[in-house]
Order: sequence, then C-alpha cells, then structure tokens
Amino acid sequence: MSQTWSILTAITLLAVQLCIGEKSCFIWSSAGPVVQRDTSFTVYCTFNFKCKKSMRSGQPPTLQRHIDLNSTTIYFNVVNITTDRTYSCECDTSKEPTKPDSCGMDISAGYQPDRPKNISCIYEVKNNESGVVFCSWNRGRDTYLGNSSVLWVRTSSGNHTGGPHSFPRKGTDLPSVSFSVPSSVQLISVWVQTQNKLGHAVSSIINYTLSDIAMPSAPVLGKPKCSSRECIIEVEQSVRTQHLEIQYKAAGQAWTSYRDQSVQTSAVQNRSISSLKPYRFYYLRARSKFSTGLWSLWSTNISSWTQEEAPAKQLDVWFAASDLKSQRVYWKEENVSISRGKITEYKVRVYSPDSGLNSITNFSSDARNYSLSNCANCEVTVWARNSKGLSPPATITARHTKAQASQDAQVTAGGHNVTISWRKAETTPPPTVYVVEWYPEGHKLEELRWVRLEGNDNHVVITDIKPYECYEGAVYAFYNENPVSRTMFAGVTTVMSAPTAAPSFEEKVEGHTVRVTWSELPRSQRGGCITNYTIYLENDSGNQEPYSAPASERMYVIKDLSPGVYSLWMTASTAKGEGPADQKLKIFIQEETPLFLLLVFVFILLIALVVLCLCQSSSVKQKFLVSFKCLMLDDVPDPRNSKWAKECTQEKGKMNLQLQLSNTSITEEEEEPILVDVEELPKQNSDVSKPTNVSSQLLPQISLSPKTEPTTPLYPLTTYIKSFSHDSDSSDHTQTSLDTNTTVDYISSHRMGSMEEGEDQEEEEEFAEMLGFFPTHNVFTEPLSFGGKLTLDAVKIDCSGFFQNS
Repeated sequence: MSQTWSILTAITLLAVQLCIGEKSCFIWSSAGPVVQRDTSFTVYCTFNFKCKKSMRSGQPPTLQRHIDLNSTTIYFNVVNITTDRTYSCECDTSKEPTKPDSCGMDISAGYQPDRPKNISCIYEVKNNESGVVFCSWNRGRDTYLGNSSVLWVRTSSGNHTGGPHSFPRKGTDLPSVSFSVPSSVQLISVWVQTQNKLGHAVSSIINYTLSDIAMPSAPVLGKPKCSSRECIIEVEQSVRTQHLEIQYKAAGQAWTSYRDQSVQTSAVQNRSISSLKPYRFYYLRARSKFSTGLWSLWSTNISSWTQEEAPAKQLDVWFAASDLKSQRVYWKEENVSISRGKITEYKVRVYSPDSGLNSITNFSSDARNYSLSNCANCEVTVWARNSKGLSPPATITARHTKAQASQDAQVTAGGHNVTISWRKAETTPPPTVYVVEWYPEGHKLEELRWVRLEGNDNHVVITDIKPYECYEGAVYAFYNENPVSRTMFAGVTTVMSAPTAAPSFEEKVEGHTVRVTWSELPRSQRGGCITNYTIYLENDSGNQEPYSAPASERMYVIKDLSPGVYSLWMTASTAKGEGPADQKLKIFIQEETPLFLLLVFVFILLIALVVLCLCQSSSVKQKFLVSFKCLMLDDVPDPRNSKWAKECTQEKGKMNLQLQLSNTSITEEEEEPILVDVEELPKQNSDVSKPTNVSSQLLPQISLSPKTEPTTPLYPLTTYIKSFSHDSDSSDHTQTSLDTNTTVDYISSHRMGSMEEGEDQEEEEEFAEMLGFFPTHNVFTEPLSFGGKLTLDAVKIDCSGFFQNS
C-alpha cells in the first residue's frame, strides 16, 4: 500500500514538473527577504542539475562574481545594500535540449519605524451636541517599507473613562486621523503606534482638555453690499462665538483686520466694514473664536467693488517742446487713489493771452498728450472725468524751458536702474517741486517720461530704463508754477555694447575735398550711447587715415586730398568699443585744371563764338578782312613801283584810264572775283578837298604837253586804296575810262584774266608811286559801281579815314 502511494506521488510530481517546467535551483538569503538598509548579507543558490552555474543582479540583470560553496551551491556576499534589489540564478546545460527555468528572489531594503512625535489635536465644534477631533503627528523618516499606523484614544467625561479606541490611519500619505466625540467629553488621551516588516514603535501619551483645543467652524459670508467707502456683509455661523475677525484688502495689498467682539445673538448677523476707499476691488474673509480655544479656519474669500467718487486731485501735467512748432502737453494716467473711478474722458482747454485763443477739446480715456502749434505762451488746463464728475484743474504754461541752467546732475547707473541726484537750488524762496524728465536720445516728444518730487528731495531712482538704450533728460526746480532752474544730463545707459552695424553714409567729391554725410543708426543697432563716429580713408597704397567726428555731428569734410583712388568707410563707437564697417565706397580725386587756364579757355571760346556769328554777315566779314589786312602792314606792296605808275610817269602829258564795263573775252574758266582789302592812309595834302561821293564828284580833266611842266600835281592828292583782285588774263590789258575828260575812282570788284606772277609784282611796284590818284571816300558808306577789272595787283590807301568814317 505504501509502495503504491510512493509511485502515485512520483507520478504526480513528474506531471507537475512537465506542466509547469522543471526548476533548476533554489535561492535564499541569510537575512531574509527584508533587510535593514546599509547592512551586509549573503545570497545562496542550490542547483538540482549538473550545469554551468551563474548569478545575476540588478535591472537589467548583471552577471555577479559568485563563490562556489560546493558542487551544488554557490553564494554571493552583498555589502551595504541601499535599495531594493532582485537576485537570480541560472543553470546552463549544454546536453539538455531545453534550458531549465531560473530561480530568483526580491530583497526589500528599508528602516525600522521611528517613534511618532509632535502629536497635535484640534476639536472642531460642529454643533451644540458633538464635534470632530483631528489629530496629526510626525512619523519621522521614511522607512521605504510601507508603515501602518494606529491612533489610540482614551476619553474622560466626569468620572467615566472610555477606551482605549483605535483609529487606524487610512490610505493617505498624511499621518493624521479624525474621530467624533460627544459634547460631554472633557478630556482625551492619545498616542500613536506604527510598525513595518522590520519592527514597530509607540509614541508617548498626550492629554488634551477639549475646551483648550475647541474651534468653531469657519463662518459663511454672503455677498457684500458696498458704497464708495463702506461694505456690509452677512456672516453665518453654526454655533455662537464670542470673537469675530473680518479681513479685507485691495488687489495687490496686504490684509487689513477688523475685529468685532460683540456677543453673537443669532446664527446670521450683518457686519459693516468702513474706512474703505472709492473704486477699489476688495477681497473679504472672516473667522471666529470661542472665549477660549482656537480661531476657526478662514472663510471662503468674497469680493466686490466700492462705488466711484469724483477725482480727488489734479492730474500730473508736464510740457515738452523741441522747437516753437513742436510743442506738446502730457498728462499721466493717475492711479485709482486719485482717479477714484474709471476715467471716461479728458478735457483740455488752451488759452493764449496774446491771441485771445480760448478753446476746449475733449479726448478719449486713452489720450495722454495734446500737441500745440505756434502757441509759445499758451496756458493749458487739463481735467479728468469719471462717472461722478471732474477732477480739479491742472494748469501749466508752455514756458518752463526758459529756466536758468544750473550745475550738472550726477548720474549713477547700476544694474537696470539709474539714480539721478542733484544739488538743491540755492534760491529764495526755495523750490517747492522738482520735476525730473528723461527720454531716449532724440525721441523727446514720442517717449517722454517724468516724475514730480517734493522740494526737499535731491535724488530719484529711475527703473524703466531699457538696456542698450541711450537716455537724456533734465531736472527742473519750480517755486509754485514758476521755473527756477534747469539741470541737464545726457549719455545715460545701463547695459551697453559695441554697435552692431555701421551708419549709412553718402559722399560727395568736390575737387580735392570729400564731403561725407550720414544718418543715425537705428536704436536697436546702437548698443547704447554713441560716443563718436570714425571715417576711414585708405589710398591705393593701403595707407589708412582715420577721421573722428563727435556723436552729435552728421557731416564731415576731408580737405586737401591728393589725386588718386581712395576707399571710404565708416564706423560708430560706444564706451564698449567700435562697431563693424558694413560698406566701402571707391572715390576718385582727379587732377584739377588751374582756374587761370580755364578762364582763358572760356574767354577764347566766347570770342570765337562771337566772331563766328559776326562772320555770317557779308558786310561784317568784308570789314573784318579789311581790318585784319591793315594790321599786316609788312605784306602791303608799294604802289609807286607798280608798272602802271611807271607808265604814267613816262607819259606825263596824257593819262589813259580804261574802264572796262564788261569783258566778253573772259572765259568760263575765269576764277571768281575775290573780296577787296582796303586800307586808308593819312591825307598828304590838306589843301585838296575830300569828295564825299565817289560817283558824283569826278576829278577835272588834266591835259599836259610834254614841254610844259606842271605847276600842280597831275592828280589830286587823295586817300590811297589798295585792292587785291584776280590776275588779268594778259599783261597788255589796261583799263580806260569811258570819258577821257573824267577821272573816276580807281577801284574794281574783280579783274579779268590771270597775270603772270612776275608781271603782278611789277605792276604792284609801279602802282605804289600813284599815292595821290584817288579821292578820299568811305568805301563802305556808298556802293562801288565799277564793272571792269583793276589792273593793279594791290592798292594801298590810308586806313585812318576808313576807321573814322566807320
């Protein structure tokens, strides 16, 4: 029978192993599954098979260096464990087709519980029959093992003692317990017991008198009813109390307490909170207390606005002007303590005693300034209006910039704040008000800020200074509304850097001078206050020459540059350093023509233009040619050596002048006649009268015999005319007059034929002897009516009469 049972047991175990898998080992710890932190112990593994043994620990599992105890058991020494750990053992059999299951063990590490301390209990009275006791304690350090705590209570009412009663701490992290007690209980005794897998601990016993820890429930407040300076609230309590405290505060302010110690006669009572301010949003809360015991918890906050009142004070008004045409009056949005309501509009009146202007303009509640035009001494008054009325008037006269300048203000920058300090004005009477204004450099009208101070102040801390921004401003001292002094300051900045860009500039080359103009850097690129601008000029040899300009300048002139090619660029600098150079421009300085040569060239050009215009007229052209020929006296041949003059001297008794009216023998190839150059010489005989008309006044006929010597000149002395004409076709051709008894002026507009070069020269020499042959006349006053050709190559006359008649 026993043998049969053994067989059945073996079969059962085999079946279980086949179903669940065969265990390869068994693992245990010398300290058990729960150990004390910072302690050491040993983990063992015993294997059921012959295999390669190993032990792992951690997550992910890491192979550990185990020690073989015997052929079936290995172990691993754990030193100073600090956290929960998992250990596992594995058996590796190469002969088996499947790997046996490994075995493992979880080790929990923690501490024994500390003794609970600082037990505190509060008795909250719900009604006149019962209340709830809330007890809490300090459980000490975390044990990491999930402690369980129990509060034990023993009650006493008169001579009756109850308990102890246990109140286990339920699922909460806070070590606290609450329980109800009847109103008949007067004393309670409490203690706490806590435990975990490593041990347990018990606190000391604490005794309480319930009247000492009694606390009413928090009051319930109804919706308040508020006027401009008072709020009435409804307070509801579950039990009667002897003390009631109400607190109130406006937004952003601290709580203010109001305590009412009147005895409560009913569960619901109204309480009045006075000393409030108009148009404020108030929060209110309340709590109560018995004659002994503890204050209740605060009620839930309630809130409400107080009503408005007309503004209490005048606006803070200031004036700024960049010039007579850019003037502006500013006013601040006052805080609620001054406005005492929501501002609906602003009212501005402008009065000018000079022009009699008196205008009133209404602005919306968003307006903060008013621009004036051509109103140097205007009086501006500003009011603010809310639903209850207008504020007192604030008046300013646009003349405070006429204040006398005083000593410089001291500026101290630190962090993101700037302190402006000044010496009090030594005036009689002393100033009653100081006004400090500041604004970004160059943006006075757009971003003006100011603060008004009492007369005994001598410094102010400005907080709204933007980093990398340059500010300037002034300190004004006023006696009543009259300016006393003005102290300027500039170059104020907190955080600064070198400029991030170069100014945009233009250049203009004027001879050997370069004029550079530039514009301000954008405010975002300045990095603070600009101290100076630097202009760099580099020649083609690579030599650089810097030119520095103050921060207030926008133009610089570089003079006396040598001719050549230059590179030009600019940078801006602050106290932190010099900014980059963005653009480089090429400029060319050329060799300049001397002014004297330029004037001479212009003068010659003007003369040539005048002569060119005059030469378009034939008469002017003829006079010009004659005058030009007169100036060239060396080129005039002597007429006395001409051939014709010699013939006249040989035949003294007779003169043969042939005037050829026409010449039919002139061939078509005959050259065109040329103009006549005329030169007048002074008269040789003043006794001979000068005819005024060549054609009408003819010389008398003169007939001389060879035997008779002439007592008078053969020909009257007259002005000598020199005429250049074409050479005649034949040297034998002579000119005779139509009438031998009439002497005509010897002049021709053209000649016939062409003469040989030698004959022309001989005739010119003979003609030079005939100086007195022609009468004096102005060749340009009357036209010459001769159609024949002159046989002389040149005719010379005195030019003085020509210029006089001209």
